[in-house]
Amino acid sequence: MAPLCPQNLRSEKMRAILLALLLLSGCAKPQCAAGDPGITAQLFFGRSMKGGALIDDAAWKAFLAETFTPRFPDGLTVISASGQWRQRSTGKVIAEPSTMVEIVTDGSPADFEKFDAIRTDYKSRFAQESVGLVTNLSCASW
Repeated sequence: MAPLCPQNLRSEKMRAILLALLLLSGCAKPQCAAGDPGITAQLFFGRSMKGGALIDDAAWKAFLAETFTPRFPDGLTVISASGQWRQRSTGKVIAEPSTMVEIVTDGSPADFEKFDAIRTDYKSRFAQESVGLVTNLSCASW
């Protein structure tokens, strides 16, 4: 059985609630030889919309400025990518232009709430089925 660590929890809300308890468990924070413990989060945004339209760079930049920057003003990295995923409703594999955003944070429950808000906003704004989120324990120094 997988350990009860944030990356193994399927529900974002459950992860956010339990993260505060896990901070004391040793699995939520790595032992860092250099830097400070935290998490690296990667969010995956498909850029195609129903009907074949693409979310253009101007719309993406507006979304980034309105949703990410106020929540994570210390910085993030935006990477253009090509993604693919299996559409839940049809089982069909979809390939599309994508954007990945990588953020290094302390991994507080508030950060997970911000990730959820960003994902919800993107899905609503651009009629998306999902936005991927991967978190990994990490050590960072600046």
